[in-house]
Amino acid sequence: MYTNLQETVTLNNGVKMPIMGLGVFKVEDGELVVESVKSAIKNGYRSIDTASFYDNEKGVGQGIKESGVPREELFITTKVWNSDHGYESTLAAFEVSLEKLGLEYLDLYLIHWPVKEKFQETWKALEKLYKDGKVRAIGVSNFNVHHLEDILKDCDVKPVINQVEYHPHLTQTEVKEFCEKNDIRLEAWSPLKKGVLLSEPVIIELAEKYQKSPAQIILRWDIQNGVVTIPKSVKEHRIVENADIFDFHLSEEDMNKISALNINSRSGADPDTFDF
Repeated sequence: MYTNLQETVTLNNGVKMPIMGLGVFKVEDGELVVESVKSAIKNGYRSIDTASFYDNEKGVGQGIKESGVPREELFITTKVWNSDHGYESTLAAFEVSLEKLGLEYLDLYLIHWPVKEKFQETWKALEKLYKDGKVRAIGVSNFNVHHLEDILKDCDVKPVINQVEYHPHLTQTEVKEFCEKNDIRLEAWSPLKKGVLLSEPVIIELAEKYQKSPAQIILRWDIQNGVVTIPKSVKEHRIVENADIFDFHLSEEDMNKISALNINSRSGADPDTFDF
Protein backbone atom coordinates (compact mmCIF):
# COMPACT_ATOMS: atom_id res chain seq x y z
CA MET A 1 0.00 0.00 0.00
CA TYR A 2 1.37 3.36 -1.13
CA THR A 3 4.73 2.54 -2.63
CA ASN A 4 5.71 5.79 -4.39
CA LEU A 5 5.36 9.55 -4.10
CA GLN A 6 3.01 9.90 -7.05
CA GLU A 7 0.56 7.27 -5.81
CA THR A 8 -2.96 8.64 -5.58
CA VAL A 9 -6.17 8.28 -3.64
CA THR A 10 -9.46 8.41 -5.52
CA LEU A 11 -11.74 11.12 -4.17
CA ASN A 12 -15.52 10.61 -3.95
CA ASN A 13 -16.06 12.28 -7.34
CA GLY A 14 -13.54 10.02 -9.10
CA VAL A 15 -10.69 12.56 -9.24
CA LYS A 16 -7.30 11.16 -8.29
CA MET A 17 -5.18 13.12 -5.79
CA PRO A 18 -1.57 12.35 -4.81
CA ILE A 19 -1.34 10.87 -1.30
CA MET A 20 1.46 13.33 -0.53
CA GLY A 21 2.17 16.92 -1.49
CA LEU A 22 4.05 20.06 -0.52
CA GLY A 23 2.49 22.59 1.86
CA VAL A 24 3.63 26.23 1.64
CA PHE A 25 2.08 27.81 4.76
CA LYS A 26 4.19 30.76 5.97
CA VAL A 27 6.60 30.41 3.05
CA GLU A 28 7.42 33.94 1.93
CA ASP A 29 6.26 34.92 -1.55
CA GLY A 30 8.97 35.48 -4.13
CA GLU A 31 12.14 33.48 -4.70
CA LEU A 32 11.80 31.32 -1.57
CA VAL A 33 8.42 29.85 -2.47
CA VAL A 34 9.29 29.66 -6.20
CA GLU A 35 12.37 27.55 -5.43
CA SER A 36 10.51 25.44 -2.87
CA VAL A 37 7.82 24.54 -5.41
CA LYS A 38 10.37 23.89 -8.16
CA SER A 39 12.46 21.67 -5.84
CA ALA A 40 9.40 19.65 -4.86
CA ILE A 41 8.25 19.12 -8.45
CA LYS A 42 11.80 18.30 -9.62
CA ASN A 43 11.99 15.63 -6.92
CA GLY A 44 8.72 13.96 -7.87
CA TYR A 45 6.03 15.83 -5.97
CA ARG A 46 2.92 16.46 -8.04
CA SER A 47 0.64 18.10 -5.44
CA ILE A 48 1.09 21.66 -4.14
CA ASP A 49 -1.14 23.16 -1.42
CA THR A 50 -1.45 26.92 -0.91
CA ALA A 51 -4.14 29.40 0.20
CA SER A 52 -5.04 33.01 -0.47
CA PHE A 53 -4.22 33.74 3.19
CA TYR A 54 -0.63 32.53 2.70
CA ASP A 55 -0.08 35.46 0.31
CA ASN A 56 2.23 33.40 -1.89
CA GLU A 57 -0.03 32.20 -4.71
CA LYS A 58 1.90 34.31 -7.24
CA GLY A 59 5.20 32.64 -6.35
CA VAL A 60 3.58 29.19 -6.30
CA GLY A 61 2.25 29.86 -9.81
CA GLN A 62 5.68 30.97 -10.98
CA GLY A 63 7.26 27.84 -9.52
CA ILE A 64 4.70 25.69 -11.32
CA LYS A 65 5.39 27.51 -14.61
CA GLU A 66 9.17 27.23 -14.25
CA SER A 67 9.04 23.54 -13.24
CA GLY A 68 8.61 22.45 -16.84
CA VAL A 69 6.12 19.76 -15.82
CA PRO A 70 2.84 19.83 -17.81
CA ARG A 71 -0.04 21.43 -15.90
CA GLU A 72 -2.27 18.37 -16.27
CA GLU A 73 0.29 16.27 -14.35
CA LEU A 74 0.03 18.54 -11.29
CA PHE A 75 -2.59 18.80 -8.54
CA ILE A 76 -2.97 22.35 -7.23
CA THR A 77 -5.00 23.33 -4.16
CA THR A 78 -5.85 26.76 -2.77
CA LYS A 79 -8.41 28.04 -0.26
CA VAL A 80 -10.91 30.86 0.25
CA TRP A 81 -10.13 33.00 3.30
CA ASN A 82 -12.54 33.95 6.11
CA SER A 83 -13.00 37.58 5.03
CA ASP A 84 -14.13 36.43 1.57
CA HIS A 85 -16.99 34.20 2.74
CA GLY A 86 -20.34 34.68 1.03
CA TYR A 87 -21.55 33.71 -2.45
CA GLU A 88 -20.41 36.57 -4.70
CA SER A 89 -17.29 37.39 -2.68
CA THR A 90 -16.15 33.74 -2.84
CA LEU A 91 -16.59 33.66 -6.63
CA ALA A 92 -14.54 36.88 -6.85
CA ALA A 93 -11.86 35.55 -4.48
CA PHE A 94 -11.53 32.42 -6.60
CA GLU A 95 -10.83 34.49 -9.72
CA VAL A 96 -8.18 36.49 -7.86
CA SER A 97 -6.46 33.27 -6.71
CA LEU A 98 -6.62 31.78 -10.21
CA GLU A 99 -5.09 34.92 -11.71
CA LYS A 100 -2.29 35.04 -9.12
CA LEU A 101 -1.51 31.37 -9.73
CA GLY A 102 -1.58 31.96 -13.48
CA LEU A 103 -3.78 28.90 -13.99
CA GLU A 104 -6.88 28.22 -16.07
CA TYR A 105 -8.40 25.85 -13.52
CA LEU A 106 -7.79 24.48 -10.02
CA ASP A 107 -7.71 20.85 -8.95
CA LEU A 108 -9.05 21.49 -5.45
CA TYR A 109 -10.63 24.53 -3.81
CA LEU A 110 -11.26 24.52 -0.07
CA ILE A 111 -13.13 26.62 2.48
CA HIS A 112 -10.23 27.50 4.79
CA TRP A 113 -12.22 27.79 8.07
CA PRO A 114 -15.91 27.27 8.95
CA VAL A 115 -16.96 30.87 9.54
CA LYS A 116 -20.24 30.70 11.50
CA GLU A 117 -23.46 31.38 9.59
CA LYS A 118 -21.48 32.02 6.41
CA PHE A 119 -19.84 28.78 5.28
CA GLN A 120 -23.04 27.26 3.89
CA GLU A 121 -23.45 30.17 1.46
CA THR A 122 -19.75 29.95 0.60
CA TRP A 123 -20.21 26.25 -0.14
CA LYS A 124 -22.91 27.12 -2.70
CA ALA A 125 -20.31 29.27 -4.50
CA LEU A 126 -17.85 26.35 -4.51
CA GLU A 127 -20.56 24.13 -5.96
CA LYS A 128 -21.06 26.64 -8.79
CA LEU A 129 -17.32 26.74 -9.52
CA TYR A 130 -17.32 22.94 -9.61
CA LYS A 131 -20.38 22.70 -11.85
CA ASP A 132 -18.88 25.34 -14.18
CA GLY A 133 -15.73 23.23 -14.55
CA LYS A 134 -13.38 25.81 -13.03
CA VAL A 135 -12.26 23.39 -10.32
CA ARG A 136 -12.02 19.61 -10.48
CA ALA A 137 -12.94 19.03 -6.81
CA ILE A 138 -14.15 21.02 -3.80
CA GLY A 139 -13.70 20.49 -0.10
CA VAL A 140 -13.26 22.04 3.32
CA SER A 141 -10.56 22.66 5.88
CA ASN A 142 -10.66 22.74 9.69
CA PHE A 143 -14.24 21.41 9.85
CA ASN A 144 -15.38 19.51 12.92
CA VAL A 145 -18.15 16.91 12.71
CA HIS A 146 -21.01 19.34 13.32
CA HIS A 147 -19.70 21.67 10.58
CA LEU A 148 -19.60 18.75 8.16
CA GLU A 149 -23.12 17.75 9.14
CA ASP A 150 -24.32 21.29 8.35
CA ILE A 151 -22.79 21.06 4.86
CA LEU A 152 -24.01 17.53 4.13
CA LYS A 153 -27.65 18.19 5.00
CA ASP A 154 -27.92 20.94 2.40
CA CYS A 155 -25.35 20.29 -0.34
CA ASP A 156 -25.69 19.31 -3.98
CA VAL A 157 -22.01 18.34 -4.13
CA LYS A 158 -20.35 16.55 -1.21
CA PRO A 159 -16.90 17.72 -0.03
CA VAL A 160 -14.12 15.42 -1.22
CA ILE A 161 -11.59 16.52 1.43
CA ASN A 162 -11.48 17.80 4.99
CA GLN A 163 -8.01 19.21 5.63
CA VAL A 164 -7.36 19.39 9.36
CA GLU A 165 -4.52 19.56 11.84
CA TYR A 166 -3.59 15.90 12.21
CA HIS A 167 -0.59 14.28 13.87
CA PRO A 168 0.15 11.74 16.65
CA HIS A 169 -0.72 14.29 19.38
CA LEU A 170 -4.05 15.04 17.65
CA THR A 171 -5.46 11.95 15.97
CA GLN A 172 -8.91 13.50 15.37
CA THR A 173 -10.57 10.10 15.81
CA GLU A 174 -14.15 11.37 15.75
CA VAL A 175 -13.59 13.57 12.69
CA LYS A 176 -11.65 10.82 10.88
CA GLU A 177 -14.35 8.20 11.51
CA PHE A 178 -17.10 10.59 10.37
CA CYS A 179 -15.17 11.40 7.20
CA GLU A 180 -14.55 7.72 6.44
CA LYS A 181 -18.22 6.93 6.96
CA ASN A 182 -19.21 9.72 4.55
CA ASP A 183 -16.50 9.05 1.94
CA ILE A 184 -14.66 12.32 2.65
CA ARG A 185 -10.88 11.99 2.59
CA LEU A 186 -8.93 13.37 5.54
CA GLU A 187 -5.88 15.51 4.77
CA ALA A 188 -3.24 16.48 7.34
CA TRP A 189 -1.79 19.92 7.82
CA SER A 190 1.02 20.40 10.35
CA PRO A 191 1.70 16.63 10.31
CA LEU A 192 4.88 17.12 12.37
CA LYS A 193 3.24 19.56 14.83
CA LYS A 194 5.74 22.25 13.83
CA GLY A 195 8.61 19.93 14.77
CA VAL A 196 7.45 19.26 18.33
CA LEU A 197 6.90 15.56 17.64
CA LEU A 198 10.42 14.98 16.36
CA SER A 199 11.70 14.73 19.96
CA GLU A 200 8.93 12.37 21.13
CA PRO A 201 10.74 9.29 22.63
CA VAL A 202 8.44 6.72 20.98
CA ILE A 203 9.03 8.34 17.59
CA ILE A 204 12.81 8.44 18.14
CA GLU A 205 12.80 4.76 19.16
CA LEU A 206 10.88 3.78 16.01
CA ALA A 207 13.16 5.93 13.85
CA GLU A 208 16.12 3.89 15.13
CA LYS A 209 14.25 0.62 14.61
CA TYR A 210 13.36 1.37 10.98
CA GLN A 211 16.54 3.33 10.21
CA LYS A 212 14.50 6.37 9.26
CA SER A 213 14.22 9.94 10.55
CA PRO A 214 11.53 10.83 13.12
CA ALA A 215 9.77 12.93 10.45
CA GLN A 216 9.69 9.95 8.05
CA ILE A 217 8.15 7.74 10.75
CA ILE A 218 5.33 10.25 11.36
CA LEU A 219 4.66 10.87 7.67
CA ARG A 220 4.57 7.12 7.01
CA TRP A 221 2.02 6.77 9.84
CA ASP A 222 -0.13 9.37 8.06
CA ILE A 223 0.08 7.58 4.74
CA GLN A 224 -0.67 4.15 6.19
CA ASN A 225 -3.72 5.65 7.89
CA GLY A 226 -4.91 6.68 4.42
CA VAL A 227 -4.52 10.36 5.28
CA VAL A 228 -3.31 12.68 2.51
CA THR A 229 -0.41 14.67 3.91
CA ILE A 230 1.33 17.93 2.94
CA PRO A 231 4.50 18.55 4.98
CA LYS A 232 6.07 21.97 4.53
CA SER A 233 9.73 22.64 3.86
CA VAL A 234 11.78 25.18 1.95
CA LYS A 235 15.02 23.15 2.03
CA GLU A 236 15.52 20.77 -0.88
CA HIS A 237 17.22 18.06 1.19
CA ARG A 238 14.28 18.09 3.62
CA ILE A 239 11.74 18.04 0.78
CA VAL A 240 13.50 14.94 -0.57
CA GLU A 241 13.79 13.33 2.89
CA ASN A 242 10.10 13.86 3.65
CA ALA A 243 9.18 11.95 0.50
CA ASP A 244 11.52 9.03 1.19
CA ILE A 245 8.86 7.04 3.04
CA PHE A 246 7.77 4.55 0.42
CA ASP A 247 10.42 1.87 0.94
CA PHE A 248 9.29 0.66 4.37
CA HIS A 249 6.11 -0.32 6.20
CA LEU A 250 5.23 0.28 9.86
CA SER A 251 3.88 -2.81 11.63
CA GLU A 252 0.37 -2.68 13.03
CA GLU A 253 1.83 -2.75 16.55
CA ASP A 254 4.04 0.28 15.80
CA MET A 255 1.17 2.13 14.12
CA ASN A 256 -0.82 1.64 17.33
CA LYS A 257 2.11 2.85 19.45
CA ILE A 258 2.16 6.09 17.48
CA SER A 259 -1.62 6.52 17.65
CA ALA A 260 -1.45 6.03 21.43
CA LEU A 261 0.54 9.28 21.68
CA ASN A 262 -2.71 11.23 21.18
CA ILE A 263 -3.31 13.91 23.83
CA ASN A 264 -5.74 16.06 21.78
CA SER A 265 -3.10 18.78 21.65
CA ARG A 266 -3.14 21.37 18.86
CA SER A 267 -0.38 23.56 17.44
CA GLY A 268 -3.00 25.72 15.72
CA ALA A 269 -6.48 27.06 16.46
CA ASP A 270 -9.54 25.02 17.41
CA PRO A 271 -12.27 25.49 14.76
CA ASP A 272 -14.87 25.82 17.52
CA THR A 273 -13.09 28.66 19.32
CA PHE A 274 -11.16 30.30 16.46
CA ASP A 275 -11.67 34.06 16.38
CA PHE A 276 -12.96 34.58 12.86
